[in-house]
Amino acid sequence: MMVAFGYNAAALMLYSLVASIAASKDGNKKVSKVQEADRHPHERQLQLRELVFVIQSQKNSFHAERAQRLRADLLSQAEALQASLPAILLLHTLSGNDGDWSILPLLPYFSSQFGKNSSWVVFLEEETNVKLEKLHSIFKKFQRQKEWFLGKPLQDDESTIIHHYAFADNPSAFKYPDFSAGWALSMPLVNRLSSKVQNQPLRSDFTIDLKHEVALYIWDEGKGPRLTDVPELCTLPENSTQARQCATTVNTHSPLCGEPVKKENMFVAVKTCKKFHTERVPVVKKTWEKQASHLEYYSDYADPSIPTVDLGVPNADRGHCGKTFAILKRYVSNAVPKSDWLLIVDDDTLISLPRLRALLSCYDPTEPVFLGERYGYGLGQGGYSYITGGGGMVFSREAVIKLLASGCKCYSNDAPDDMVLGMCFNSLRLAVTHSPLFHQARPEDYAKDFLAHQTPISFHKHWNIDPIAVFYKWLTDDVDESSTEQLRKASKEEL
Repeated sequence: MMVAFGYNAAALMLYSLVASIAASKDGNKKVSKVQEADRHPHERQLQLRELVFVIQSQKNSFHAERAQRLRADLLSQAEALQASLPAILLLHTLSGNDGDWSILPLLPYFSSQFGKNSSWVVFLEEETNVKLEKLHSIFKKFQRQKEWFLGKPLQDDESTIIHHYAFADNPSAFKYPDFSAGWALSMPLVNRLSSKVQNQPLRSDFTIDLKHEVALYIWDEGKGPRLTDVPELCTLPENSTQARQCATTVNTHSPLCGEPVKKENMFVAVKTCKKFHTERVPVVKKTWEKQASHLEYYSDYADPSIPTVDLGVPNADRGHCGKTFAILKRYVSNAVPKSDWLLIVDDDTLISLPRLRALLSCYDPTEPVFLGERYGYGLGQGGYSYITGGGGMVFSREAVIKLLASGCKCYSNDAPDDMVLGMCFNSLRLAVTHSPLFHQARPEDYAKDFLAHQTPISFHKHWNIDPIAVFYKWLTDDVDESSTEQLRKASKEEL
C-alpha cells in the first residue's frame, strides 16, 4: 500500500507540474503578444496603414494633377491588396508655408499627426512609379523601433559648388538619396528630428540641393544615421527588364503633354555685357541660337555685329536686377513680337530650346507660371523660394503682367535679379514652379546617377569645360555622333 501510495502521489505531483508548466506557457503566450505589440513592434506584421506617403507635389495645376494621379494609383493598389488604406499626403496642401518643399520644417507636423500610430514616412516625387506590394515588403525587413534613413544613394565624384564643396577630401564618402527613387524615414527618426527642429531652429541661409542638405541634417556630423541603400528603390525605366525587382521606377524622359510650344511663341532674352561679346556670345551663336525664332542679346553696349540691345542699364558684377526688369518691361511692350512665353538666360547658359518647348506643352500660359530650378533662401525662418537665373528663368506672359502690375521692383540695379524676383512672387503669393531638368551648374557638378535618368534642358557656366562639347553631348537629340563631332570641332575652330 505504501508503495502504491507513493507511486500515485508521484504521478499526481508530475501531473500537477505538467499542468502548471502548460498554464505557464499559456500565460507566457499572452504576455508575449503584449510584448510583441508594445515592446517589439518590428516583430509583428507591418500593416500598410502604418506607412505615410508624402508626395513632393507643387501648386502649379500641371504638377498638382500629376500628384493626384499618383495618389489615386496608390489608393487603387491598396484597395486591390484588400488592405487598410495608408495616409497619402500632397506636400503643397499641408500648409500655406512656401518653404514646405524643403521637408525639414514639416517634421514636427509628421511627428504630431502620425508619430504614435505609424511606422514609416515615405517620400515620393510626382514622376515616381510605385509597386505598392513590393514596396510594403521592403519595410517589413527593418526593425521599426530603430532610426532608419532609406533610399537609393547618390555620391559626388568630386567636390562641387552646389554642395558647398562638402567633403572636399573625399566627396564620394558621403551618400545622399535620389529623391526620384523614393526615400523613407522610420518614425523614431522623424520624432527625434522633430524635437531637434523645434529646439534648434533651422538656420541654413540657402537651400540649393535639397536631397544633399536633408542628408547632411540627418547625419548631423556623425551623430545621426547615414543613408541605407535599398536596391529595390530604382530610377530605371518602368518597362526595363532590369526593373523587375524594383519597387519604384522613374520615367526617364521629360513630360510631353501635347504639341510642343511653337518656336514663334517663345521670346528669348540673353543677358550679356561688352567684355563677353567675343568670349561667350559666339558659343550661343554656334550652339542653340539657331533654335530660337525670336531672340535678342541685351548688353551695356550696342554692338551691331551681334547685334546687341543697350537697355541703358550699366553692367554690374554683383547682380543684374535692373537689366532683368528692363527686359520684362520690353517683353510686354510693342518693341518685340508678342508671345506667351519669355525665357531669360545668361550668356554662359547652355540650353535645349526644343526640349524646353516640349516641356512647356504641359503648362497653361494663362496662369502665372515662373519656371526653372528652384532654390530657397531662409526657408526655415519664413523666407522665400526663387528660380536660379543661370539655369534659365521661364515666365508666362501672365506672370510678367502680374509682376509688373504689382509695383515690385529692384532695390538697386546690381541686386541679384533671381532673388528679387523670388521675393516679388512670394509677396504676390504666387509659387515658383520647379523642374529638375534645369541646372545652375555644369554636368560635372551633379552625380552621374542623377543625370542618368534625366533628359536635361540646361546647364550653366563655362568653367574648365568645352561648352560646345557639353552642349552636343547633353543637350542635342537625334544627331549622328560623327556629325556631332564634326559640328563641335568646326564650331570650336571658328571661335
